[in-house]
Amino acid sequence: MIHWLKKWLVGYHRETEKTDTDHKRIHTLQKGPLPRHVAIIMDGNGRWAKSRGMPRVAGHRAGMKTVRHITRAADDLGIEALTLYSFSTENWKRPKEEVNYLMGLPGEFLRTDLDELVARNIQVRMLGEEDQLPGHTRDAILKFKEATRDNTGMILSFALNYGSRAEMIRAMHGIIDDVISGKLEKETVDEDYFGSTLYTADLPEPDLMIRTSGEVRISNFMLWQLAYSELWFTDVLWPDFTREMFFEAIDDFQRRSRRYGAV
Repeated sequence: MIHWLKKWLVGYHRETEKTDTDHKRIHTLQKGPLPRHVAIIMDGNGRWAKSRGMPRVAGHRAGMKTVRHITRAADDLGIEALTLYSFSTENWKRPKEEVNYLMGLPGEFLRTDLDELVARNIQVRMLGEEDQLPGHTRDAILKFKEATRDNTGMILSFALNYGSRAEMIRAMHGIIDDVISGKLEKETVDEDYFGSTLYTADLPEPDLMIRTSGEVRISNFMLWQLAYSELWFTDVLWPDFTREMFFEAIDDFQRRSRRYGAV
């Protein structure tokens, strides 16, 4: 009994120390300029699973835990918007079993995380071609939206069935139709107007884009919105990406000088 109690006390003190360290880390970061909007390409789930001799879907399940941890970290810091690249328009080419599993994740996330998201006052959105998704996936997304619609805290967006080129073509088609019909004068179409026709119309453009897994490219993700974003790459696979690593990315962001073309 005494041995068990000693082990429990050691674990308790370690957890308390970790919590205290975490609070200090957050407090320090909050003193500097925080990115209003962080966008993340969550890459490496499949490789994480393969390296462990597991099916690819096991990597996606592990990746969901990281989504939970990083959402909490961003919210604890006071980030206004967090966008996660979850499924691209090109990902339909993957094996059917994997695609089916990915399409079920919104429903699973709904069951496990909705209560916490509501408690944190987080609003959930989706960016992408929603009408091409399976019915059960759309149903889960709709429930998320309805349950968090009036929340006024961090905006958590999932880019699902998303491709930036398709997003811009869709926006241009709408603009062309409005000009032809006389609803819109072509002279009024500038950068601000075009931005207002994208999925991210009412969001600030990402200040920081993070990509895991060692790939150094943006893969058709928010091509317009990332024009002036700071880019941060890590070799760590998404399931291994931790809260502290997220804080490291924020710390690095704060050390950069953003000149927007000026000297």
